[in-house]
Amino acid sequence: MSELRFEGVTVRYGRALTAVDGVDLTVPAGQVVGLVGESGSGKSTLARAAVGLAEPAGGQILLNDVPLHHRPGARRPLQMVFQDPYSSLDPRMTIGDSIAEAMPRGPREPRGPSRRDEVVRLLELVGLDADRVSAYPGALSGGQRQRVAIARALAGKPEVLIADEITSALDVSIQGTVLNLVRTLQRELRLSMLFISHNLAVVRYVSDIVAVMYLGRIVEVGPARDVLGNPQHPYTKELLAAAPRRGSTALPPPDEALVADAEPADPHHPPVGCRFHPRCPIGPLIRTDREHCLTLDPTAEADHRLHRAACHHAAGVLRAVGSNPPVLMQLKEDSQ
Repeated sequence: MSELRFEGVTVRYGRALTAVDGVDLTVPAGQVVGLVGESGSGKSTLARAAVGLAEPAGGQILLNDVPLHHRPGARRPLQMVFQDPYSSLDPRMTIGDSIAEAMPRGPREPRGPSRRDEVVRLLELVGLDADRVSAYPGALSGGQRQRVAIARALAGKPEVLIADEITSALDVSIQGTVLNLVRTLQRELRLSMLFISHNLAVVRYVSDIVAVMYLGRIVEVGPARDVLGNPQHPYTKELLAAAPRRGSTALPPPDEALVADAEPADPHHPPVGCRFHPRCPIGPLIRTDREHCLTLDPTAEADHRLHRAACHHAAGVLRAVGSNPPVLMQLKEDSQ
């Protein structure tokens, strides 16, 4: 089991767009961190930086406290399962060849018949029959292709597995099957995993820790039960409210609905102060006494708040009291 840690990671595309902005995030050894946020929040860019497909402009990514360096031809300790199973496999290669290609090469690695046995073992591990070895991707369904993509990632003997929206391109009827497979494999193999999704219900199902990302920054992170049971950031609360619930027909007040329905800010020009304030249902567009949200960045004090929430009005805040050490003061909930 290995720990993956992002320290102040920033990723830019050109000079105009900062897709990931100073992200601190830890994937503890043997645990699943669910990274959730809407499209364009920077989730996939952070994942691509971890596996060497995007170059960080700042910060560092560490595996077991050692900075990651992606050298051509070297073994990759991080493996990634991509969103689209239709484009992640070479249609001209058999399933067996695709999986075998990802296996490490060295004097101690399996060769010849042993290599084929390992391919069969991996296929059976993800619930596919051994006779699929000679099949081509075009002969498989979407769910079967995603299983092959998972087997291919496991063939690289990763220390950390990154799953990027791996169910969003699949039919609803088979999403649950793939999620059950991922959860079972993670537990049996004791893998460390970064699981990325825009679907909070999916993240809730597989994750030990939940991190919420908005406009390139982590706005809340903590144990899944705590974050989902007692969210501190208004954006997390909006994501929870948007998750479908059986029999729920309640509508928000008109002023809050107007803000919540606002389009996300342009990532090329993120808002000053709190990045969520143009959409915040408890922010300055609703509460005139909260103009500080327009100018003060809440991430500066996030480490001192419950769930590291990037919100000036999180319920739990660490404050220094006189000359005493900082203590946790539970503030009254704002009327929301």
